[in-house]
Amino acid sequence: MSFRKICVLGLGYIGLPTASTFATHGIEVIGVDVNEHVVNVLKNGEIHIHEPGLRTLVQAAFRSGKLRISDHPEPADAFIIAVPTPIQEDKRADMRAVVSAAESIVPCLRPGNLVVLESTSPPRTTADLVAPILEQSGLKAGVDYFLAYSPERVLPGKILTEIIENARVIGGLTPKSAEVGRELYATFVRGDIILTDATAAEMVKLMENTYRDVNIAIANEFAGLAETFGVDVWEAIQTANLHPRVNILRPGPGVGGHCISVDPWFLVEAAPDQTPLIRQARLVNDGQPARVVAHLEAAVGRLQGKRIAALGLAYKPNVDDLRESPAIDVVDALIARGAVVKTYEPYAPEITVSGATPAQSIETVLQGAEVVLHLVNHDEFRELDPVYAAGAMQGSVAMDTRGSWNRAAWAAAGFQLIRLGDGRDYA
Repeated sequence: MSFRKICVLGLGYIGLPTASTFATHGIEVIGVDVNEHVVNVLKNGEIHIHEPGLRTLVQAAFRSGKLRISDHPEPADAFIIAVPTPIQEDKRADMRAVVSAAESIVPCLRPGNLVVLESTSPPRTTADLVAPILEQSGLKAGVDYFLAYSPERVLPGKILTEIIENARVIGGLTPKSAEVGRELYATFVRGDIILTDATAAEMVKLMENTYRDVNIAIANEFAGLAETFGVDVWEAIQTANLHPRVNILRPGPGVGGHCISVDPWFLVEAAPDQTPLIRQARLVNDGQPARVVAHLEAAVGRLQGKRIAALGLAYKPNVDDLRESPAIDVVDALIARGAVVKTYEPYAPEITVSGATPAQSIETVLQGAEVVLHLVNHDEFRELDPVYAAGAMQGSVAMDTRGSWNRAAWAAAGFQLIRLGDGRDYA
């Protein structure tokens, strides 16, 4: 099948790189977003998200004349839905953006078109939610047009490489739909392209992130056990991982991002009676921010009025992505206890949490602080010189939730260092 023109709905962390990559491979692309700010920023030749190399890619796509930005879809050979599917307060998937995107395609859908859902979704979303909406066009999925699910499987910070090099799973509502999907993504994908059915592809994506979430949950439980038994969990994990069939991940203040912290709930929602382990892992990881605050409170006493420098708000190192970040939950909890919090997020220095004060540099966030709290393993924080910190701060308490700071070095600089999961602090 020939794809001369495609329409990408949703221009976030996945949609924008996808649209730009197709455009730089010679296909006319209409990039669609309903956020007026996003549309205006992109039309002015700028980008609204931080991702290494993305600005260069987007500008190359514009220069090629193959990428246009719009607030509504238009007829095309293929439509890719890459809109957000956030989690709601009740831990159920918010599918409103997917519904809206599918409804917007209906007037544009023509026989022979391909529609691909990329948004992470609960099992059977493609078949039971998207297909009925699209069939309001009078066309039948798998007969008059092709419908498939192909999840993104990329790591923020490496999206531009992994979107091309990683294996791509394409699940068709019918076998022919999967084959047509392969023809589209073969435009730029160099990794293996695996064909399956739509529901299996949906489950593959959720299984990948749920596996990691459960592994992190056991690491966090190991951290709690290490604190009980007077053991350094970081050393214990390193030693355990010498076993050729063991790979324990690292504990921390929680799990964030739009994937690992969200996807397991989609499985719990779809089959609550079959997911007790998955649900418990989510509860363990969601409980980590409270553990961090409790440990800090145990070390310094009442937090009311305490001046705390919180290092990092992103959900993972060296990106500006704050979605579902546990660091934000920690800061919220500190403020609720009356702490005076300054935050520094080097990849989005203007951003902070309500009630906190944003700092523009490591120097300003540390100035006058009684406590420094390491929440995100950005390179700048991992390599922070404790002697420098001691000179900038008024207090001498440091808490490391990432296991990155050297106990001896911080002690030599005069700090009381508390490391999450290091039982020597609690023995």
